[in-house]
This record gives sequence, structure tokens and C-alpha cells, in this order.
Amino acid sequence: MRVITGKARGRKLKTLEGEDVVRPTSDKVKEAMFSIVHFELDGATVLDAFAGSGQLGIEALSRGAAKAYFIDENKAAFETVKENLKLTKLFDDAVVLNADAFTYMRNTQEKFDIVFLDPPYRKELVANALPVAARCCKPGALVVCETDAREELPETAGTLTKFREYKYSKTKLTTYRNQEETL
Repeated sequence: MRVITGKARGRKLKTLEGEDVVRPTSDKVKEAMFSIVHFELDGATVLDAFAGSGQLGIEALSRGAAKAYFIDENKAAFETVKENLKLTKLFDDAVVLNADAFTYMRNTQEKFDIVFLDPPYRKELVANALPVAARCCKPGALVVCETDAREELPETAGTLTKFREYKYSKTKLTTYRNQEETL
């Protein structure tokens, strides 16, 4: 697993063993994901919920995001994210929390431009996380979900509306837009 492009291009990232803890996004899917968010990354504040190794938030920082928040309740994943941020020299642009993603999204006052939801597959966590994620999105924010290709996600969740779906073999990327308007 490596950073594909940007400031930290080519840096190898550490990962954890066990699909119940972390399931690294393939380079093909990660490249597709970042093609989707490419024009929205510059200066963005990003949330990598269920961070695992932190590869999505690190890729976002490498490509121009201003700040990334990494949330994972697994202590080993939390430590791995910190190590990977130090390896890529992106630690100063990050906030890393050893916390439950649902609790964090429910309670944070931070608002995000881009939210990545990539929890372990086959647990229906994304469908449950979407309305909670909507709470911490800026108006017009983009939410990118990575799931098993067979998992069906709702058309709407809170203020989020499904935008597009992309299938890559056994993986599906689903994007949502926050429809909440600025007051």
C-alpha cells in the first residue's frame, strides 16, 4: 500500500492484519476515488472515519487537502495512522483520534468538505453512518462511501442525497452530496 500522488507520492504505508480491523483500498479503487474528489481537494477539510491505516486521509493531504481528521476506535489502527502520518511528513496537517466514529460524528463541532466512509465490509456500517455523517458536513460537502458491490445504500440519509455509484469488481463507491443550504 502506497501514496499514489502528491507531496507524499510513492511513500509506502504501514497496515494492519485482519479484515475485521482494516481492509486496504486497492490502488485501482483509490485512484478512482480520488478522480471523483480531485477538484474538491484543494484546501479542503477531510474526515477519514473508520480510518484503519489512514490511507484515504493521507492521500487527500498529499493531494492538497488543508487538514484531515482520522478517527478509529482500534488502538492499533490509531497508532498505525500516526506512524503513517510521520512517514509521509503530513502529521502537522492532521488530527488523529482514538474514538468511535459514530460518537465523534455525533458530537463534533467541526464541519467537513469531504467525508470518507470506508468501514469493514458486510456490517451495514455505512448505511448507519450516513445520517450521522450528514451532521458534520458543510453545505455542498461530498461523502464518499466504499462498500461491497452488493451492498445497497439509501437514496437519502439526513441531508445527504445519493449522487453517483461506481462499481469496480467486488467494490462499490457511492457518493452523496449534502443538500443543506447555508443560512
